Amino acid sequence: MKRLLPFGIVLVVTCCMLTFGQDVLAAAAPKTITLPEDPTKAYITLGILGVAAVMFFTEIVPLPVTALLVPVALSLTKVITSKAAFSYFGDPTVVLFMAMFIVGEATFVTGFADKVGALAVRFSKGSQLKLIIYTMIAIGLLSTMLSNTGTTVVAVPMVLGMCLKAKIAPGRVLMPVAFASSLGGTATLVGTPPNGIVNGVINGMLEADPTLPLKPFGFFEFGLIGIPLLVAGLIYYAAFGYRLLPDRKIDDDIESIDSGKQRRENKMWHSIVVFCFVVLMMATELMPLTTAAVLGASLMIITGCMSMREAFRSVDWTTIFLFAGMLSMSAAMDKSGAAAIVASAVVKMVSDPWMLMLVCCALTAIITNFMSNTATAALMAPLALPIAMASGISPLPIIMGIAMSASCCFLTPIATPPNTIVLGPGRYSFGDYIRAGWPLQLLCLVMCVIFIPMIWPFHP
Repeated sequence: MKRLLPFGIVLVVTCCMLTFGQDVLAAAAPKTITLPEDPTKAYITLGILGVAAVMFFTEIVPLPVTALLVPVALSLTKVITSKAAFSYFGDPTVVLFMAMFIVGEATFVTGFADKVGALAVRFSKGSQLKLIIYTMIAIGLLSTMLSNTGTTVVAVPMVLGMCLKAKIAPGRVLMPVAFASSLGGTATLVGTPPNGIVNGVINGMLEADPTLPLKPFGFFEFGLIGIPLLVAGLIYYAAFGYRLLPDRKIDDDIESIDSGKQRRENKMWHSIVVFCFVVLMMATELMPLTTAAVLGASLMIITGCMSMREAFRSVDWTTIFLFAGMLSMSAAMDKSGAAAIVASAVVKMVSDPWMLMLVCCALTAIITNFMSNTATAALMAPLALPIAMASGISPLPIIMGIAMSASCCFLTPIATPPNTIVLGPGRYSFGDYIRAGWPLQLLCLVMCVIFIPMIWPFHP
């Protein structure tokens, strides 16, 4: 039953939507959100999402197959066109994942990741808990200034090297790393896309009406709540969360990482130079993330760090198919109006500022677990902002809550790019994310609802 909890939540929200009725919603919704005149495609999309959720959590068929069936179903039901449904397999983020799998594999083949892993193990003195916490701190801090997606993709091979040397199953470390990356990204404007989205919504409102008593959040202003969330995540895993991580056989995992690889340690310095080049380009944004990753993957092969056969084998196709397939669901939720209907139905139920805050944060987190967090923030922010202003309260705490909740999502591997990146290398199932993520999800929700209005009051 616990594994079906997210699906149950979606059904409850849908039932609430049906109870209120389409005509009521259309009259009540803010002008910035357009509800579909014919909600048929929206209902079909929600139905497909519900079936996919059951298949994901029960794993009655392999995860990549379920992900592939999503665009098939959306295409057959004409929710979106076949061209649109399958176009996301060429999405830049999907290409980024493939390229970084190749770059990461090259660091293993040449022994570079092993060296980094050995240093980390010595620093943590062989303690599994220390290794988890130290790695989370490093990744969380890096994500405050760099893209959390880019930080995660370059961190995975290093973390795998640590696990190899410490003889720890990668599943014990990679999920906390992904969560720390997401939490760290909430601390600054550039750490995660939803932060930029909500600032863009505020700027758009100010352009339409410069007299509004609003101003965009400052670059580091997000850190007033983002840093406490990161610290809470670290404390959670240090005190309790590590016990909920999957504890599979170590020997099998370690052997799967290192088996069948021809070592080319004479090419180690080549891989170090290429890897550092990729990290530098991503950090300085001299190149787009995907461009830097593809160039790095190409250079790894050109310099002889790995062969083409090794490059093809290094790609984790479960991650690729899962992410690309569910991007079509994200597009369908948006274009069919399904997400707008659900969001409007739930948000319009409340008027109390604290309850509005709770509903907006909870709904954002629920939707983001099945939809792009960038798209969710773009949907929820313009929906909640005019509602808050019409209620006579400051929209800033509501908007900040939406931004934080769009990034603090830990219940599924498709909630955020960092969650997806570690799915294959960590050998996780959907159930693993729920077991290890729900306490942190609840903790972040409570912190957002309580502390954000203290920092940005409803009535300044």
